[in-house]
Amino acid sequence: MSEEDIIARLKENVIQGRKTQQDEGMDEKLSGTPGVVELTRLALEEKIPLEEIINKALTVGMRVVGEKFSTKEYFIPDMLASADAVGEAMDILKPLLEVSSIETKGKFAIATVKGDIHDIGKNIVAILLKGMGYEVNDLGTDVPTEKIIEFIKKESPDYLGLSALLTTTMTEMGVVIEALKDSGLRDRVKVLIGGAAVSDEYAQEIGADAYCVDSFHAIKVLDSFQRSEIN
Repeated sequence: MSEEDIIARLKENVIQGRKTQQDEGMDEKLSGTPGVVELTRLALEEKIPLEEIINKALTVGMRVVGEKFSTKEYFIPDMLASADAVGEAMDILKPLLEVSSIETKGKFAIATVKGDIHDIGKNIVAILLKGMGYEVNDLGTDVPTEKIIEFIKKESPDYLGLSALLTTTMTEMGVVIEALKDSGLRDRVKVLIGGAAVSDEYAQEIGADAYCVDSFHAIKVLDSFQRSEIN
């Protein structure tokens, strides 16, 4: 199998959401053939550069999934299957990334704020970001501001995602941002907020860097941040 063939098959299996050869995916013809895990390992055996694996197969495949999700051709379970498969591939690649000159796209901490135990949206974002090449630290639900601040101090993530479903808990997002300011940490991390209770106007009101409608919008926001940093 040529390098081009491996990359093409890896991308297609990402789109199909096939983590291993046991998974069926959307296309029955692929049943029993290598999935994302097997193809990622094969790509490494064939000495395909990490950049090629990540950029031409995993990332491109997830972009196609994002487009299908936006047009309602794919639904949340379909998107999660693809993101989970890519997340598994990134786990395989992580040891090599750590010793190579290739860096992850950034370190991302995510939490549902104090008083709120809803985690579905947060979990989707975490899985997708991991699949897109970010190092994700999920701090959980009902996370006290103190815990978030302590994590920022110790781990210095590039981005902080805050989630809230309830109008009664969304004010905690502003509390976190104020605590970042008081701790002298605000300029060290970009804060993204999301959840049913919040909006772009609220993000501006509390001084967040961005409001994300959903997980794929979060990817676009992060991409825009990175482009601005390059320029």
